[in-house]
Amino acid sequence: MTVPETTEAIAHTPAQGARGAAATSGGNRPGKRGGTGGEALRPHAEDAFADELAALAAADDRPRPPRWRLSPWAVATYLLGGTLPGGTVITPKYVGPRRIVEVAVTTLATDRALLLLGVPGTAKTWVSEHLAAAVSGDSTLLVQGTAGTPEEAIRYGWNYARLLAHGPSRDALVPSPVMRAMADGMTARVEELTRIPADVQDTLITILSEKTLPIPELGEEVQAVRGFNLIATANDRDRGVNDLSSALRRRFNTVVLPLPATPDAEVDIVSRRVDQIGRSLDLPAAPEGIDEIRRVVTVFRELRDGVTTDGRTKLKSPSGTLSTAEAISVVTGGLALAAHFGDGVLRPGDVAAGILGAVVRDPAADRVIWQEYLETVVREREGWKDFYRACREVSA
Repeated sequence: MTVPETTEAIAHTPAQGARGAAATSGGNRPGKRGGTGGEALRPHAEDAFADELAALAAADDRPRPPRWRLSPWAVATYLLGGTLPGGTVITPKYVGPRRIVEVAVTTLATDRALLLLGVPGTAKTWVSEHLAAAVSGDSTLLVQGTAGTPEEAIRYGWNYARLLAHGPSRDALVPSPVMRAMADGMTARVEELTRIPADVQDTLITILSEKTLPIPELGEEVQAVRGFNLIATANDRDRGVNDLSSALRRRFNTVVLPLPATPDAEVDIVSRRVDQIGRSLDLPAAPEGIDEIRRVVTVFRELRDGVTTDGRTKLKSPSGTLSTAEAISVVTGGLALAAHFGDGVLRPGDVAAGILGAVVRDPAADRVIWQEYLETVVREREGWKDFYRACREVSA
């Protein structure tokens, strides 16, 4: 079943950011980061939200699938937010249609893998991480897909010193995150599946269909125990992607994560995220910055939709995706500029350079599109004169 791309969606992170009290709680667990004596710059979801996960587990009296830390209902509540009977508030990690989250969680409770599909910036990675944290209590069984990802990253590798000294053995074998998840009944994650070469992608077919990973060198196999499943993320909009084979795609239930449906929804999402990130970076609040946030969102939406908000002017779209995540990055960068080199108030000059960098990815074609948009739309828009001058200055 595929959920249609029709409504808004985006991720939310904790207000405490890298200062989360649980940031070091998993330091002694196998496979987790080593103790450095300092706070993690970006805590894993199961650490940053450890208190919420514990509260949900304590209040959760619904049936749980084998080896799940929470019931499907509690996992959905963890992602979407809510208030528990004891008064504990669960913050939303994802803002979007409940049905999308329910389908994703239900998929993981079956023997079918989950594919989160969407354009860049639609919170695929964030949702993947939080699903794994809520289901298995560990989001670190991760394969990061790139053009150079080898087959060993999905199957297994070898400790070559032991292999040469003693020959093939279990001691010489280095399990992949997927193999570890199969053996322990955990949730594995594969990020950017479509960036992985097609022949390496297809390594997953046997794993997902037979729930078995053969080790021919040892004449053995690893069989997945109950609780194992896999979450993959992918997009088909960026350059350099590899289409999934039909055989592999059939092994996944695809859930499409959409962009926010309305400008107001996107402004609200960007405002919340910028406030949260700003606090995590010890940046001062910028209550007067809502106008600049609205301008950034408007520019991004108009250019990616190819039409102005009022529908009167057709526009050329640049090569970039101009996602909500990029808008958040632009405004956060502007807030840092305002805090460190200005008076703390977010102004057009603070976001202009970030917008230029996000829009003009192809120096030749995109610059022409941006200049045309500035002169035909921004220049004539009432109340945007300061914004127009700031953008012209950095574009010169």
